Amino acid sequence: MMIPMRIASAMMNSLKGGVVPRVGLPYITVGRTQEIDALLHDVEIIADGGASFRFVVGKYGSGKSFLLQTIRAHAMDRNFVVLDADLSPERRLHGTKGQGLATYKELVRNMSTKVRPEGGALTLILDKWISSVQAETAAQCSPDAPDFAKQVEQRIFSVISSLNELVHGFDFAKLLTMYYHAVTNDDDETKAKVVKWFRGEYGTKTEAKQELGVNIIITDDDWYDYLKIFALFLKKAGYSGMLILIDELVNLYKITNSVTRQNNYEKILTMYNDTLQGKAHYMGIIMGGTPQCIEDTRRGIFSYEALRSRLAEGRFGREGMKDMLAPVIRLVPLTYEEMLVLTEKLADIHVQLYGYEQRITQEELILFIQTEFGRIGADSHITPREVIRDFIELLDISYQQPALSITEMIRSGGICVAQPDADAEAAASEFAEFEI
Repeated sequence: MMIPMRIASAMMNSLKGGVVPRVGLPYITVGRTQEIDALLHDVEIIADGGASFRFVVGKYGSGKSFLLQTIRAHAMDRNFVVLDADLSPERRLHGTKGQGLATYKELVRNMSTKVRPEGGALTLILDKWISSVQAETAAQCSPDAPDFAKQVEQRIFSVISSLNELVHGFDFAKLLTMYYHAVTNDDDETKAKVVKWFRGEYGTKTEAKQELGVNIIITDDDWYDYLKIFALFLKKAGYSGMLILIDELVNLYKITNSVTRQNNYEKILTMYNDTLQGKAHYMGIIMGGTPQCIEDTRRGIFSYEALRSRLAEGRFGREGMKDMLAPVIRLVPLTYEEMLVLTEKLADIHVQLYGYEQRITQEELILFIQTEFGRIGADSHITPREVIRDFIELLDISYQQPALSITEMIRSGGICVAQPDADAEAAASEFAEFEI
């Protein structure tokens, strides 16, 4: 497989740094077939006008973020608009000091399409929508016809009027109308102000009133309502639907104030109910978290009884029997065989990136996997992230010092105790303060 150098470099740098690359994932995806198939089935339901909500649960470094980014790439290939954000102390689902709005801003900032996979696609989407309406009108009416502009407006307003019935739909439609008129009048200043409003960047209603003449802004309380409007608009703008990816749910688990924490879980319940009860359309939500932040009945999502009763496994769920139709998808570790295939792929990419002749043999790959998983404590501590990081380090050293024996390097580094990766260790120390 031939991979562009910029993609190969981005992949190697990201993986060695312990983060998931945003490009090139299909080149290194192994295992997770059942999980990917289940989530792609959700994508089909969304494209048909439905909605979905899933939790992806796994230990630090087990591949949660990798799976989310893989689904992100698949969804964009299917003409979806994808929004993604990681929660943090400053970004939550609910807050009184702008934390919920901060999550909305991050989601919109990362709005991505197939032609703009790196994010920042909002302006492109709006411009493409207006251009497509003009093109459709031109197919039935000459652009030189006296009523061409009027027919374009009628098509624009037919899309906008369908949004009026939704909560805050009238205001959303009003801003879309402003954007359309700004495009037709070459008014870049107004276009920028409307985009600023859609991004949630107006801090006060007074500021929005002065600049746009509207007496409403997106706030901590209603940002999710606007995402539902966006989903319906994107469908009418020619896209298949909208997928929202929210990772690092552990940051809700870390909230010390119980009322604030419960308010965030209540927001999750609202999203969950909306998607499963048919109140949202053309929208899917996937959230990623650790088992502890989901299942802890004292601080986790299961501490909120309404969610626990909806998400807890039934009597027939047990280890080795995975229900991929359940709202919670629990990731199991990759098998030795899958990790071996992954190291083969990484070795091939490394060779292409640095342009040398492959040195590592199949026997050495097997020895590496045996050594990594044979370390004391590997059963409980080792993760795909740590194995990948070790392997890329091995490849880097081997490339820079070709005289060294790869077999000897593997053996000399294998007699030690497996340690949790840095993220898991840091999280454990943070959780420790919560224990009684």
